[in-house]
Amino acid sequence: MKAAILSCFPPFRGGISQFNTSLYEELSGICTVRAYNFKRQYPEFLFPGKTQYIEDSCRPPFEAVAVLDTANPLSYIRTARIISAWEPDLLLMRYWMPYFAPSQGYVARHMPRNCKVISILDNVIPHERHFFDRPLTSYYLKGHDGFVVLCNAVRDDLMSIMPDARYIVSPHPVYSNFGEAVPRLRAAQSVGVDPSMKTLLFFGLIREYKGLDILLEAFAMLDDSYQLIIAGEPYGSFERYRRLIDTNPNRSRIHLFDRFISDSEVADFFCASDLCVLPYRSATQSGISSIAYHFELPMITTAVGGLREMIGERGTGLVTDSISPEAVKEAVIRYFSDGSIRSGCMEAIRREKDRLSWKRFCTNLIDFYNTL
Repeated sequence: MKAAILSCFPPFRGGISQFNTSLYEELSGICTVRAYNFKRQYPEFLFPGKTQYIEDSCRPPFEAVAVLDTANPLSYIRTARIISAWEPDLLLMRYWMPYFAPSQGYVARHMPRNCKVISILDNVIPHERHFFDRPLTSYYLKGHDGFVVLCNAVRDDLMSIMPDARYIVSPHPVYSNFGEAVPRLRAAQSVGVDPSMKTLLFFGLIREYKGLDILLEAFAMLDDSYQLIIAGEPYGSFERYRRLIDTNPNRSRIHLFDRFISDSEVADFFCASDLCVLPYRSATQSGISSIAYHFELPMITTAVGGLREMIGERGTGLVTDSISPEAVKEAVIRYFSDGSIRSGCMEAIRREKDRLSWKRFCTNLIDFYNTL
């Protein structure tokens, strides 16, 4: 069997690229795989971060052929021809925002009839919505034979647009590409925090829907036994969060790393922390939770999208009563006031690590392909 993957790979950075790299490596043990990368992922004026690229030293040990320029329709035709010429049995793509619908949707619709097209859907309805989201997404979806959704919330969104879609639900596997856990003292020293304090972690891209402001307001209500690590690059203006930090009564215990965090640094941030906080206003699933699982770090999340399902129902953390600073504060205090909560979360995380393996994800994917 031959499987083509068309999506972003290094040198593009971020969780989607990391996911695709792990997917490629696991699938390669099952079938013949070829990676097709973007030539251009986003035009620079549409990209809110500082750079879309990682360092050369972080690239994986396989070739990803750069073919698709998402902003150039002529490249859509060329990409479809190049992939078709390889004669794959399966084309896999990733979908997380409507911007990619025209380019990848065209390629999906121009594969040979004997090539099944499956998308792994991170989101069907984006967190930050626009009037054109639904028609673009509908165009994209209708060019496919099947879908892998990462949580029930995404499944429900898929059904709202395409009720007859063929799909499986297969949760986000646990990331394993960030190295092993390191001792807490060493990690704390590396990050520059006090290892004796109760340490909260906000990790990943800083965007409106991720609710960093909610966490900052909650942290202002905690006592001086707590410290907060914020580690991630802002997408958009950071001014609002800067004001909340500067006026926070606990600002001396807020440790800010407002930049892209390289893979080699991730272990230190998670291993220096006691609790990962996901104070999201909206969500489907979160790649951050998969990193937390890898480092066996319990979580607090708001009850949005698939996060209740992934964390609360699996027992790997606490779910707040509402999306508010007060609710986040109460959940944090509850977690640290009862040692049995931590031990229960740790046991649940270890069970999830076994369940959410890349081997199982890829086996589910191939089994689904065989039903189409």
